[in-house]
Amino acid sequence: MLRSTFLPFFISSPFPPAQSFAIRAYLLRPPPVCKYSSSAQSRPPPPPLPPPTSAYVHLPFCRKRCHYCDFPIIALGSSTPHRPDTDPRISNYVQLLLREIAATRAWSDDCSPLETVFLGGGTPSLVPPGLVSSILDALKSRFGMCDSPEVSIEMDPGTFDKEKLERLLELGVNRVSLGVQAFQEELLRACGRAHGLKNVYEAIEIVNDCSELQNWSMDLISSLPHQSQEMWEESLRCAISARPTHVSVYDLQVEQGTKFGHLYTPGVFPLPTELQSADFYRTASRMLSGAGYSHYEISSYCKDRYECKHNLTYWLNRSFYGFGLGSASYINGVRFSRPRRLKEYEEWVQKLEDGSVVLHEGSSVDTKDMAMDVVMLSLRTAKGLDLRGFAKCFGKSLACSLCQALRQYVESGHVAAMDDDRNMLSYPEFELKMSEDNDETGNGVASIRLSDPDGFLLSNELISIAFGIISP
Repeated sequence: MLRSTFLPFFISSPFPPAQSFAIRAYLLRPPPVCKYSSSAQSRPPPPPLPPPTSAYVHLPFCRKRCHYCDFPIIALGSSTPHRPDTDPRISNYVQLLLREIAATRAWSDDCSPLETVFLGGGTPSLVPPGLVSSILDALKSRFGMCDSPEVSIEMDPGTFDKEKLERLLELGVNRVSLGVQAFQEELLRACGRAHGLKNVYEAIEIVNDCSELQNWSMDLISSLPHQSQEMWEESLRCAISARPTHVSVYDLQVEQGTKFGHLYTPGVFPLPTELQSADFYRTASRMLSGAGYSHYEISSYCKDRYECKHNLTYWLNRSFYGFGLGSASYINGVRFSRPRRLKEYEEWVQKLEDGSVVLHEGSSVDTKDMAMDVVMLSLRTAKGLDLRGFAKCFGKSLACSLCQALRQYVESGHVAAMDDDRNMLSYPEFELKMSEDNDETGNGVASIRLSDPDGFLLSNELISIAFGIISP
């Protein structure tokens, strides 16, 4: 599942606080819909989004639930009498999933084929390759698939060997996301992870020895209980030494209802303080950038041309299909989530087949929500917010108001303003551009982005300011 449960840490602003918004909760959901500024209610809504070319498939099986996890999962247990390749819970679920895919109509008769598929969880590497094959075949049959799709699968150390990985690659999987999380045995145990450090190194060796796999990512978590700066630097060094093409770095969020939620209070020992968490984030930015990774999204680093194409679907606010327990789809500005409990999901699939559930139709798109989504998602990326495109959809006055509201952060260096050639503007140049009369944006500023790492660390505050402008 999209790992937005873990977000970068956001330090306090040096400026007076903006209007309070529950941005963490807002960010925890995949991109929903988009609304409009109160200053331009008379404007028509933005044009419909293009049809989806991405699909997320939730495979919820894990050996056990990690102490921080609040995803919808099915814990198989380590003492189950069934091996994963014969476990009826897995095969029965996949059959249910195939029914959902078959009952979901394409958005239009001339839809483009799928360009990305992400098999998330859970621990999808517990699912036998034969069942993975049936899922990919069902998606291709229903929606089509382009000639060279990105097909990603999440895999945990200790759940696969070389034979299983090679079989998955034969089926069309070409990107692996390896859930390492830490390189210290004590931290893995503290998290409740089902794997140990020995499994981590074995998994890295298997992935690197597989010459057919050119694209793989590693997940790490910072701000874990009892995690020190030295431990975090060691994990980053080990990650760099493993030579993945992509690294995702998440700051632990303590969720209600999880074991960590019962045991710990954010910012209170044994969890790190806010300043320590911010230092973890800065350290990751410094070490990974120094090792040749581009910090292209607030939690994501990659080697040249190895961005996760599927996750860019989310950050660019594009439509996508979602399938499986608790998953969300986003079609033409409308988000729809499936039930998180298996029995309710089974009933929902039956209703979908009977025609009593109609997806993505009859729901109005709120333009204010759309504008907030565009701003929030764009500011997660190194590319930032394209003010030209934003003004075209939501009006020049709103684009100008956002620049005005963030001008003190441009002066402080937390926000970078850029011209049409993506040259960064000095603050005096920004002020001069703000006074220009531009037919497209109302001024001469072409785009804005958050600086790395300090702007990203303030993203909660900066996004809340933007939300206050869009929906006062």
